[in-house]
Amino acid sequence: MSTVRASRKIERAGVNALRALLEEHEHIVQEIDGGNDHGEDMIVNFTRGGKRTPYWIAIQVKSGKKYKRVNGYAIPVEDHFDDWRQSRIPILGVVCDMKKRELFWVNLTDRLKSVTESPGWVQIANSCPLNSGTIENFFTEVATYAGDARMRIRAATEEEALSEAVRARQGLDPSTAPNLMFEGLADIALKYEERLRVIRRNLVAALPMMILVIIMLWAWPYQIRFVEGSIFTPAWMWVSNLYLFMSIMAMVIFFELRVGRFPIETGKWLWLIAGNFFWLPVMDPDGDSGWWGTFWIAAGVFVPSFGLKLLFVTFIRFAMDRIKKRRALEMG
Repeated sequence: MSTVRASRKIERAGVNALRALLEEHEHIVQEIDGGNDHGEDMIVNFTRGGKRTPYWIAIQVKSGKKYKRVNGYAIPVEDHFDDWRQSRIPILGVVCDMKKRELFWVNLTDRLKSVTESPGWVQIANSCPLNSGTIENFFTEVATYAGDARMRIRAATEEEALSEAVRARQGLDPSTAPNLMFEGLADIALKYEERLRVIRRNLVAALPMMILVIIMLWAWPYQIRFVEGSIFTPAWMWVSNLYLFMSIMAMVIFFELRVGRFPIETGKWLWLIAGNFFWLPVMDPDGDSGWWGTFWIAAGVFVPSFGLKLLFVTFIRFAMDRIKKRRALEMG
């Protein structure tokens, strides 16, 4: 014959004591059988004046010496952290002190909502007894908490309300229920949240460069046709030289944005140069056929040459000034 665990008597003593207390005060108790016990032992519907209220709670009951502490009691969180803190109905913890034959309680959902990681155990103070003398205060406090609009359970019958309470206990609130398609990706994103934040910041900083590259690819054939036949330089060399200059300007902006500086003047010059040299070949395909196109082809030779020298001189000077200031602070 099978044997009955010695601890079962202790476990049932706590559940029976709590059930007897709640039913004595006319609250409706629905025990959860062991096969469906996922961190709660019973669901309770509060009543008032013999009538059901819309306030539902779930309770985890613990009994025995191992839950006793020097200054009170404690309930293990184990793998129930997310379930308890995200539940749409309050999850309470009750410890039964077998020696004193007293019950003590804590609002697990409320306590765990204030932390981001499982504390392992939730403490229960000696000053939170649950008995016939305190049950009215218990009802008032828990009903007030359960009265939050997001936690209200409304149904036509007791069976419907119980079913809704079970769904809420399992976290099937539309506002918090998991989307199975993205839940795994969200877990990965949370795991690497700081790294992804850096990547996002770099992508934002690289936005001007990405836009510029797209425009360059689109404008390349127009640029080649604009310069073809010119006496100044081969078309591919003219376009490559201009593109190199604009790319270096975009890289300067990228590295400045990464450290929190916004090079306004460099940005203005980049868009001014890019706007002119991208717009003209589209509007005037045969640049070498007149003095206007010839002027801009010549400008496309000299602007990158002088602009690149000015860009490097300017930002090297800025870097020198920063190094001097940093060294002065270190020495001072």
